[in-house]
Amino acid sequence: MRLELLFLGKTKEPYLAEGIKDYAKRLSHYIKVETKTVKEGRLKKGEPANLQVERESETLMQNVQGSYLVCLDRTGRQMDSPGLAKQIEHWEMQGFKKISFIIGGPLGLSSTILKKADLILSLSPMTFTHDMTRLLLLEQLYRACTIKAGEKYHK
Repeated sequence: MRLELLFLGKTKEPYLAEGIKDYAKRLSHYIKVETKTVKEGRLKKGEPANLQVERESETLMQNVQGSYLVCLDRTGRQMDSPGLAKQIEHWEMQGFKKISFIIGGPLGLSSTILKKADLILSLSPMTFTHDMTRLLLLEQLYRACTIKAGEKYHK
């Protein structure tokens, strides 16, 4: 099984980009992981924001083929770290080849893409920047893999 993380636009803060790179490398010791950056759309003058969100969501979906789709959204299901470890184990036992995680841009994801998701996941009831969410998701995936492996990272 492999994990694919789709990001909309480049990570703007260098310290977050470094953290993302670090946790992707750590995670790769347990499971195949790939991060993909998809070009961020631009809001045209006078255009409603929801049209940009729709365009961005379409672009993200074009990059997801034949995988189990997990969308991150504040309305999604919350789980603790051991719960995420169990979820990953469940995906492995079900024989899924690829799990794609999608994090939208500053305006979020469209309802269209959320309806297509196999799982909508929320990291917290709090709101984070989409760039910070990338780092938090990778850290939690890493933590879940260390839990599965019985290692001491998770306390």
